[in-house]
Amino acid sequence: MLHRRRELLAGLGAAALSGTARSAAPHEPVAPTVLVRSDFTLRVLGTHVTLQEPLRRRAESDLGFRVEFSAGGSAAVLHQASTRPDSFDLYEQWSNSIRVLWQARAIQRIDRRRVAHWKHVNGLTTRGHLTGSAPVGRGDAPHLLLNVGENDELGPQESDFISFLPYVHNADSLGYDAAALEEGVPYETESWGWLFDPKFRGRAALVNAPTIGLFDAALAAEANGLMRFGDIGAMTRAELDELTSHLIRLKRAGQFRGVWSSVPQSVDFMQDDGVVVESMFSPAVASLRGAGTRCIYAAPKEGYRAWHGVMCLSSASKGPAVDMAYEFMNWWLSGWPGAFIARQGYYISTPSLSREHLSDAEWDYWYGGQPAATDLENTEGAIAVAAGERRRGGSYEERFSHIAVWNTVMPTYEYSLAKWNEFLLA
Repeated sequence: MLHRRRELLAGLGAAALSGTARSAAPHEPVAPTVLVRSDFTLRVLGTHVTLQEPLRRRAESDLGFRVEFSAGGSAAVLHQASTRPDSFDLYEQWSNSIRVLWQARAIQRIDRRRVAHWKHVNGLTTRGHLTGSAPVGRGDAPHLLLNVGENDELGPQESDFISFLPYVHNADSLGYDAAALEEGVPYETESWGWLFDPKFRGRAALVNAPTIGLFDAALAAEANGLMRFGDIGAMTRAELDELTSHLIRLKRAGQFRGVWSSVPQSVDFMQDDGVVVESMFSPAVASLRGAGTRCIYAAPKEGYRAWHGVMCLSSASKGPAVDMAYEFMNWWLSGWPGAFIARQGYYISTPSLSREHLSDAEWDYWYGGQPAATDLENTEGAIAVAAGERRRGGSYEERFSHIAVWNTVMPTYEYSLAKWNEFLLA
């Protein structure tokens, strides 16, 4: 089948191909190549969220080959991955990037039979929920994009081939400075609507990513009664027009201190630039709290915006690079990495393997939703959780029972890029 390349709009600058993506992976498992480890470097492209130096050093030590991390903002790395698959071996980001990468033929399918810890991957990825009664959430729930069918179509039906390795995930919301805002009540008074509240004019900020920031804005618009969406996970052009008009009006009125493109920038916004409420990722909360800022990660009454980390194999990778990539992916699910990222508030798709690398106090706080039995450190060794504190939103199961929407590439994706750029340039 021939595929013709089409350009996505300039918001991300990411290229995609129309038609159905074809995979470079074979239909039978490939025997690993014998590596002369010192001769090769595994190149990993992604964001600052997971591409952290302690993880890179530990991976090199455990695996015995060089690992190179290239971290950037979410839009920039998605652009690079979709247009230059030869520039990386593994790509780490979020499940909302899968449709773009798959259509662009930038990634190849992963042989699930080479994933040593697959039997430990929990139901959030494979079925869409952790408990039978939990809602799946609107938009691109990861299980809908996981499996590769006979015609290289992505879907929920179990297959030997997957489009991504599921690993880190979380239920995101907004962070706020408890020194400036009265502490709210989880699931009752904390709200996405605070992003648009005129009380915080000039002290609010959004994340600069159309597949993320648009949903934060949409939830804020609904919370303030500005508009209603038929399906917030699949906004229509008319809905995007209306939402953009609200964003531009608020921007011109000075509501937003700015938009941030990386976790360090979001930390700077609250620590140094006067922001008191903003879209936020969990590592930023942990960093701020470790530095002494009373940042609270809200449990919004409207529900969370959830995301699932994806590790993708470049379509250009072959031979030893592929074998190293499988070793690195298996390492990520093996236990220690999941325990490391738990200390910045993230979950792993194989929590049973990470439990033995966490103290009872850490497990009870981060996964169990119980009060911290002792002070708990973040990934930088600073105290981020005081004894007696309880994780906002409760246990792992409770948090993922309150999902409003997943980070999503909507059917109106290209149009949403143009509208997001319109907001940024206003």
